Formats: sequence, structure tokens, C-alpha cells
Amino acid sequence: MLAEGISIGKAFGIPLRIHYSWFIVFVLVTWSLTIGYFPQAYPHWNLVTSIFAGVITSLLFFASVLVHELTHSLIARSAGIPIVSITLFIFGGVSQMGEEPRQPQVEFRMAFAGPLASLVLGGIFLAGWVWLRSVPQFEFVAAICRWLGPINIFLAAFNLIPGFPLDGGRVLRSLLWWRSGNLNSATKIASNVGRGIGYLLILGGIIIVFRGDFISGLWLAFIGWFLENAAAGSYRQLALQDMLKGHKVSELMTHDCPVVSPDMVVLQLVNEQILTSGRRCFPVVRNDRVLGLVTLHDIKAVPRDRWGAKTVGEVMTPLSNLKLVGPDEELTTALKMLTEQNINQLPVVKDGKIVGMVARDNLLSFISVRGELGAK
Repeated sequence: MLAEGISIGKAFGIPLRIHYSWFIVFVLVTWSLTIGYFPQAYPHWNLVTSIFAGVITSLLFFASVLVHELTHSLIARSAGIPIVSITLFIFGGVSQMGEEPRQPQVEFRMAFAGPLASLVLGGIFLAGWVWLRSVPQFEFVAAICRWLGPINIFLAAFNLIPGFPLDGGRVLRSLLWWRSGNLNSATKIASNVGRGIGYLLILGGIIIVFRGDFISGLWLAFIGWFLENAAAGSYRQLALQDMLKGHKVSELMTHDCPVVSPDMVVLQLVNEQILTSGRRCFPVVRNDRVLGLVTLHDIKAVPRDRWGAKTVGEVMTPLSNLKLVGPDEELTTALKMLTEQNINQLPVVKDGKIVGMVARDNLLSFISVRGELGAK
């Protein structure tokens, strides 16, 4: 889901994105500051000044969240972990790593770095407020610093709650992993703590709702629900990877992989191949050279009345945009690529030729059967 959104540039070579859900929380924070905080703290301000302060403060707050995530990412990258992107969304920010840390010491440094950055930012903003609050000309800047200081310190404290996948949960997992040497056991404990904290937040939210503060209570319960789901999902993901470990793509790929010509008309492909075979994906090949892949998704993007006028080569996904996997790579790699790219099939390539396909459905079926039988 978080792969979707709007690109806003790069920082230190790391792509930055805004998920569509971020606009909801941006509006809520801005509205709260404009209608609630600034008019109460500075009653002599007019509405325009409060709105301007609300927008600037909200943007700086989310910039602070980006700094928090960037610090995680830069520490991770210094340890050799590739960073795919950083995304702002309704619950804050998330750094998408190309792989999980392989050593507990790396995870500890990476997890602790984010809250430390927020704590430093909080101190800087509070120092700015103390320095400028008695200077009338800088009241506007001081007011912004006054809110950003405590909120960054709160952000640091909240993220250090020892519930996975919060930063504090990662710190807890790294310490348990460091001590026991067992990543699975450490993840299970940290995830269970995270789920427990999620349930407590939901309970706290319900209590606050019954006390009359509907918005705050609902928001707290929503955060608790998100944390509980994220904690459970994190452990399930690790369990899946453990189940697939040691198994190669060649064990699961389909070898019967009919190819089509780029000159074939889309309507012909639909009538002669897709409707008769039920296949959803075809490699596009000319003179034994793979040009790309045409999928049901590609075809559905073309208006039905244009199927007779478009060729496969015009609607396919070109090879340069495809994610490919080798037959000797582990199934964990294939699952990760399918999940990150939100696609259903991966071409399996050896020596420049497509030798098969691995599909999400096959992987899920493989996982389901082995899970039911308790197989490793």
C-alpha cells in the first residue's frame, strides 16, 4: 500500500514519498493548531496569522518526522542495508529497507538513532523558544518553536515504547536477539509486547471516548489498532521467510511458459490465448530476445474498443521496467519482490532467456500447505 503516493524528491539519494493518507493527518494537525492551540496561546493573533502559523508548524512537524526517518535510513545504509524509500503517511513516516538487519548491533544503532534525532530536534526548538520568547519581533517564530519542541520530545518518547515495530520494539528485539542469538524468538517476544501495547491503546481510546473526547479517543484507538496489526504482521512476515528459507525459485516456477510476438494484436491475444488458457501473463519475445511482459493488467488499461488496433508490443511492460528473478534464487527473494512491487508474477530468467514464471498464487499455496502440515 505504501508503495503508492507522490514523489517529492530525494534526500541523500533516498527517494521521498507522500502517501495519499498523509493529507488527512496534515489537515487535522493544521486545523488543530489553527483553531485550538494558537488562538488559546496567542489570543491577540488574528485568524490569518493563526492559519499561517498552523500551516508552517504542521509542515515543520512533518519535516521533523522526515529527519527522524532519514536518521534511521542513513545509519542503516552505513551498515550496508539498501534503502528503497521513505514515505510519510497517516501515522507518521516509514523507511522501506531493502533487507532487514543481519546483526543485532546494527538494528540497535539504527532503531535508537531515530528517537535520538527527534530528541535533539526537540531540544533545538525549545532552545529557540527560550531564546526568542522575550523578543516581540520574533514572537511568531518563538510560537512555532514552543509547539515543535515538546512534540518532537513526545515523538522520541512514544517511539521508544518497547513494542515492535516501533523503534523501542526494535531496540528490545535487538537486545533479546543479541543475548539469545535467536532472531525468531526475539521477534515473537517483541511482537507480542507490541500487540499488548496496541490493545492497551485501544482500551485507552475507548475510555477517552466515553469520557466525552470522541476525536482524541478515536485517534488513540486507531493508533492502537494500527500498532497491533503491524506487530502481528511483522512476526507473520518473519515466519513466512523462515518457512521459505532454503527453497529455490526453480522448485515452484512453472516451466510451461508460452511466449507471444510483439506484433500480435491485443484482441487476438485475448481470444486465442487468455480466454482459452486462463493465463494472465505472457513473455513477449522476438528472435529469442525477451522484449517485455504483457499481463491482464496491461490489457485492461486499454479501452476494449481499441484492442483490435493495438499490438502487444504497444501495451506490454518493457524489459527495462520488469523485475526478474533467477531459478537459483531463494523463494524469499521472489516473495519480497512480488510484495514490494505489488505484482502477481515474476519472469524467471537464466542466461538472458525466460525459463519459467513464478506466481504469487503458487507461493501462497506453497506456504499454506506447509503451514497446515507444520513443515519447515
